[in-house]
Amino acid sequence: MKAWFANAGEGFGRRPGARVVPPNGMSAWLTVSAAAAIAFLATFILAIALAAGHVADRWSEELSRSVTIRLPVPAEGAETEVARILKVLRTTAGVASAREIPAEEQKAWLEPWLGDAPLSAGVIDLPAMIEVIETPAGIDPVGLEKRLQAELPGTVVDDHARWRRPLVQMARRLRLIAALAVALTAATGGLMVAFSAMAALSANDEVIHVLRLIGAEDAYIARAFVGRQSLRALAGALIGNLLALAALFRLPSELPGERLISGLALHPTDWLLLLLVPPFLTAIAWLATRLAVRRHLEEHV
Repeated sequence: MKAWFANAGEGFGRRPGARVVPPNGMSAWLTVSAAAAIAFLATFILAIALAAGHVADRWSEELSRSVTIRLPVPAEGAETEVARILKVLRTTAGVASAREIPAEEQKAWLEPWLGDAPLSAGVIDLPAMIEVIETPAGIDPVGLEKRLQAELPGTVVDDHARWRRPLVQMARRLRLIAALAVALTAATGGLMVAFSAMAALSANDEVIHVLRLIGAEDAYIARAFVGRQSLRALAGALIGNLLALAALFRLPSELPGERLISGLALHPTDWLLLLLVPPFLTAIAWLATRLAVRRHLEEHV
């Protein structure tokens, strides 16, 4: 395994410059291992943020298309009041459909938060509720509430605005945090690969001196070291990325009984985005290594 690490990336680059860099097992092992670990973490961070963002978007979209009407009567025995409100809704502009929310469904919503005991014991009186699905034109929640209160005083219309706004903000912040986390992770990986290149240069100072004596320019030497380190970083990033993708693929997208995190899954386009992690990390490693190698060669003229 160590021999493979030492030669990682050799088959990708058979340029003349690549042959001037003697193999260094320790620096090669460090480069490939660091790149694999960084790619694994970056892939997982990005995947979790994408999945959580999709859940927040889905919740926000569902809330934006529906309105909840709460009647000032308990769910049990409210057939007459519910029928009166439904009759009004059938003649209201902007209402696509309306239905009574059964008490059993309300209990299913509350059970993850409160548990089954308070609901089964009847400690909490569930109100009569109606779900309204809006048309694309939408409804006027204030005007609708006034109209319903004329039929049944105390009726409340909730357009979910106070719930939807935090969800939208959360989705945006999750994507921003994911971008920052991946950028910081990539920068850390680039620095580790650059330090590995510096170690390889220090271990091969005599080789660099001989190359200069026979007329090799620093640009030629830099390309040789940067190319080899970049290929090793790419090999490690591919390993870490594939391991992370395999672990994510085995995670269940739905957990039975866990309504709060139901739907925490990746979209097909997300998998394509996750495949861009290795080339992105390799580009960062190439840039960091190039700067480090040039600085080292300038300091050891």
